[in-house]
Amino acid sequence: MGASFCSFLRDFLRHFILNCFMSREISACLYFRALKLIKRDCLPSLYIAGYASTTSVSRITTHYTIYPRDKDKRWEGVNMERFAEEADVVIVGGGPAGLSAAIRLKQLAAEHGKEIRVCLVEKAAQIGAHTLSGACLEPRSLEELFPDWKERGAPLHTPVTEDKFGILTKKFRIPVPILPGLPMVNHGNYIVRLGHFVSWLGEQAEALGVEVYPGYAAAEVLFHEDGSVKGVATNDVGIQKDGAPKASFERGLELHAKVTVFAEGCHGHLAKQLYKKYNLREKCQPQSYGIGLKELWTIDEKKWKPGRIEHTVGWPLDRHTYGGSFLYHLNEGEPLVALGFVVGLDYQNPYLNPFREFQRWKHHPSVQPTLEGGKRIAYGARALNEGGLQSIPKLTFPGGLLIGCSPGLMNVPKIKGTHTAMKSGILASEAIFSQLINENLQSKTIGLDVQEYEENLKKSWVWKELYSVRNIRPSCHSVLGLYGGMIYTGIFYWILRGLEPWTLKHPGPDFAQLKPAKDCTPIEYPKPDGKISFDLLSSVALSGTNHEHDQPAHLTLKDDSIPVNKNLAIFDGPEQRFCPAGVYEYIPLETGEGSRLQINAQNCVHCKTCDIKDPSQNINWVVPEGGGGPAYNGMYDHYIKWKVSAFRLNPSLI
Repeated sequence: MGASFCSFLRDFLRHFILNCFMSREISACLYFRALKLIKRDCLPSLYIAGYASTTSVSRITTHYTIYPRDKDKRWEGVNMERFAEEADVVIVGGGPAGLSAAIRLKQLAAEHGKEIRVCLVEKAAQIGAHTLSGACLEPRSLEELFPDWKERGAPLHTPVTEDKFGILTKKFRIPVPILPGLPMVNHGNYIVRLGHFVSWLGEQAEALGVEVYPGYAAAEVLFHEDGSVKGVATNDVGIQKDGAPKASFERGLELHAKVTVFAEGCHGHLAKQLYKKYNLREKCQPQSYGIGLKELWTIDEKKWKPGRIEHTVGWPLDRHTYGGSFLYHLNEGEPLVALGFVVGLDYQNPYLNPFREFQRWKHHPSVQPTLEGGKRIAYGARALNEGGLQSIPKLTFPGGLLIGCSPGLMNVPKIKGTHTAMKSGILASEAIFSQLINENLQSKTIGLDVQEYEENLKKSWVWKELYSVRNIRPSCHSVLGLYGGMIYTGIFYWILRGLEPWTLKHPGPDFAQLKPAKDCTPIEYPKPDGKISFDLLSSVALSGTNHEHDQPAHLTLKDDSIPVNKNLAIFDGPEQRFCPAGVYEYIPLETGEGSRLQINAQNCVHCKTCDIKDPSQNINWVVPEGGGGPAYNGMYDHYIKWKVSAFRLNPSLI
């Protein structure tokens, strides 16, 4: 086909698909797939039917980020050209931050009578599918974004009616009063199913004209020759587990923009690359993290207290291991509770298993009665930022910026980050829009450097809030551990509100805190009873996790020999315990001597814990094929329905 006809066909399909289908989310997905068909028909085709690997999988890692394809003979002659689309702004990540940024951009465009193209890509098959249920939302940023959020039907159904906090010993619960002004006060907040809230934000964004593309994972940052960010490329599809191309191989799509906004969430894999390229972490402390594990239960209606929030610290963790629990009573038309357990990833004992600590906690005398007679209906896990203000990197660079939990804007003592993430997205969009409409703007680089965003964030209530609590988390590293942090909070935060003239430091990166196994005591965990506590694999099954099996593992190893030679030899293989999804297993060799690491990538819930806590820093998490991963909040059923509907419309699109 001629280039002019291809251009015409592309534009025709874009307008036809986006305007003719009732569901914008489906039309967006079909649009992207249609573009792939155009690319395949309009570019010289070098697809090789029946292309198969001639070698067996003899190594753990086969991903092209470790073994480049230009050095692999199996890829000779394969068409590697990518189709490109131009936008004004591209946003990576469909969480609260990314969607708030997209919404605010389109609001500003409408207010000023401007046309700007905003594209948002999200690796989950549906918006909200990778967002864990159960959160306490401070509506401050939502009210800024949509003052009429109630009339719009935002799914905030459960205002907080009761706050409870306690310290657990093995058999008892010591109540602790929540004094006015402390971070744990939740008056005016809402208990939400965050995945449902994010899905609602996605609907608002689409209604404003944002092009939302779920199921497309941003796999690569693109750069201009001057070093500024050009945009992103979505992941390639159709690659065999051993790294060879399938007959169905297709290159990802390039999305170019004047500004690319990275809103990947905690420990984003593209953000990691940007930290290094632009040295964004030069003037901040290492980020610190926690792993949060959650479950959703239906319980006996007599035990249901809609609006109640309960937090605890203490047992089953020792005082030197940061962590705690939450239990939220939701009012969603049925007696639901969301409960979870957070363990700081700066823990020292390699035998500690966060999942099993969570299961053990549920048997505490103050927790188990709530769950007895109930039914667990969902499970999930995700890493969260705990470094606070000290660990926030430089947020802007030529052609792009970081928002939300990607740089770590979570208020740790509050256990909240949605309101700060949304506000960062709002501020980013206001700064971006100002540059987009500035006719006299003289940019030093092709990609715009929106430094005003970081300046405005530091003048906002977000920075003031994070500054006031900056010392609470690092104060837990004293000899008194977590209880030292509580004392510090009571004295310095409650009285001085964070105005003390010093800033405490974190001890270093989380992975460096792990001690050798020989210096630690193994932890014996009770067996799950199948009623209150459960095994790992039955838990992962409730996450709806699904990946294409025949693809290279997205949990890549820089060196396949390190897990056995270092992690197993020195730390007794901690990855088989810190992973909350059973991805990593050490399997005895057939010879009976030694072990090998097996990676069950299809189990991965995208929590990023392995990338953070691996003591060798040998694991590098990259995106799998788009649409893979967990399907929280019942989204998996909707994904199957979408696949069936798309197939009926055009079988070649699937």
